[in-house]
Amino acid sequence: MPQTDVDGLKINYDVQGEGDPLLLVPYLAADHACFAFQLPAYTEHFSCISVDLPGSGESDKPPGPYSTETYAEQLSGFLGAIGVERAHVAGVSLGAGAATHLAARHPQRVRSLSLHSAWDRTDAYLRTIVGLWRSLAGALPTVADITIQGIFPFCFTPEMYVERPDYAQALADFVRGRPAQPREAFLSQTEAVLAHDAVPALGEIEAPTLVTFGAHDLVTSTRFADPLTGGIAGSELVVFDHLSHAALHEDPEAFNGATLDFLLRH
Repeated sequence: MPQTDVDGLKINYDVQGEGDPLLLVPYLAADHACFAFQLPAYTEHFSCISVDLPGSGESDKPPGPYSTETYAEQLSGFLGAIGVERAHVAGVSLGAGAATHLAARHPQRVRSLSLHSAWDRTDAYLRTIVGLWRSLAGALPTVADITIQGIFPFCFTPEMYVERPDYAQALADFVRGRPAQPREAFLSQTEAVLAHDAVPALGEIEAPTLVTFGAHDLVTSTRFADPLTGGIAGSELVVFDHLSHAALHEDPEAFNGATLDFLLRH
């Protein structure tokens, strides 16, 4: 897989498809492969650039703390390093936090912005959830175990576990099959979540913006819908009535259909 250097850090990424560039930014503890269920649909229309954020996958894992602002600067530098002046940008959760700052700080880089399971500023409830995940880092042997046992239940609906147990197990197996994230890198990424505050940046975003939520999400619930859509001029909102935090995995068909509709209009 290709790699490039950004400010002395090795950044790992994958490129598939042809067309306008679409930068895909992953969530906490995940690498570029978290968009595996989107690529078959997206690559029919776009050159999909899926990146491993520093601290994850095969990218370098510098000492923390990390921040969504720093990630935004690294993503801008990454696009420049691979020769992409302007791209559609889509991020999920932590990736959405980084994408928000990217669009505000470097508007010339962002053709359109898709924020999935995003939030404007970390509140007391989100801080409590992330604190639970950080506590599990001292109790479970690997970050994969933290993800499967502690994070997954917040990302998927009870119906998926009860009605599709084989699928839930396949997702767990998928996580265990990816490059292992060091515990310290995971904790550094959680610090980026805890410190995230994009409220001052929202009004600086010029790109057409889509904001999506799962109606059953507890982590970044629709309590963040009004702050985001109210802060980003002209933004569009989609709520998946039957899904939770990881809509892109639980129902890829519904997620891909709604997100491609936005992307193809811009």
